[in-house]
Amino acid sequence: MRTTTRLALLGTSVALVATAISATAAQAEDGGTGDIRLDKVVINGGKPVVVGTTKVVSAKVSVTASDDSGIARTTYISAFGPKPNYAQIWDDEITCVKVSATTSTCTGTLKFDPQASTGFVGNSAAATWKLGTLVSANDYDYIHRDAATTFKVQRHSRLTTKASPKPVKKGKTITVTGLLSRANWDSGKYSGYSGQAVKLQFRKKGTTTYKTLKSVKTNSTGNLKTTVKATVDSYYRYSFAGNSTTPAVNATGDLVRVKK
Repeated sequence: MRTTTRLALLGTSVALVATAISATAAQAEDGGTGDIRLDKVVINGGKPVVVGTTKVVSAKVSVTASDDSGIARTTYISAFGPKPNYAQIWDDEITCVKVSATTSTCTGTLKFDPQASTGFVGNSAAATWKLGTLVSANDYDYIHRDAATTFKVQRHSRLTTKASPKPVKKGKTITVTGLLSRANWDSGKYSGYSGQAVKLQFRKKGTTTYKTLKSVKTNSTGNLKTTVKATVDSYYRYSFAGNSTTPAVNATGDLVRVKK
């Protein structure tokens, strides 16, 4: 039987989340009362949340809101991807700090575990998610936004490079191989990423800047292979620009010494 690897929210409120989210917050409409407003909502410093196959990933969320009476609390912070993917923080896991008499910033942490079994289901979770929240003021004004901001969840990527032979005579052919892979949340392992354009780059020994030589596509198993002519001692590497579901990654440069 194939075991499906899933990512899930970790925290003291896990037992409460599964039914409450789908029945309440997930279905709630944007709304509110009074003059309370959301000033700023940020998750993970504005960067995508990148998840591998074993480590729990924490993503800090901050919600800044204002009201003339001051902010009382943030009831929840919720994150929703393609159904049935979700994550949630309740008020007992959220800390609010006053910025001024009218403004507070409330923070909490979403945690994603690639080896858990609920909340974040398989590779479909690599997508753009909505981040919603419900904030209340001291005078009972409140504001709810189902998509106060959005963020990307991505499958962690890996890239290798190997150049040979070493050393090589000037003018002879160097073969450069590599593998582009990414986290597979269905299998719990890394899988080759097929059909992707990857740049072959080099930098001369003693310099710091890589230059692109050509673009190479990964084959059906994510492998890369191409050839170049040997000129001077150089480091070779593959570089992947990334996309909406997979972050950019550079391989470690592999030094090839050239003999005359």
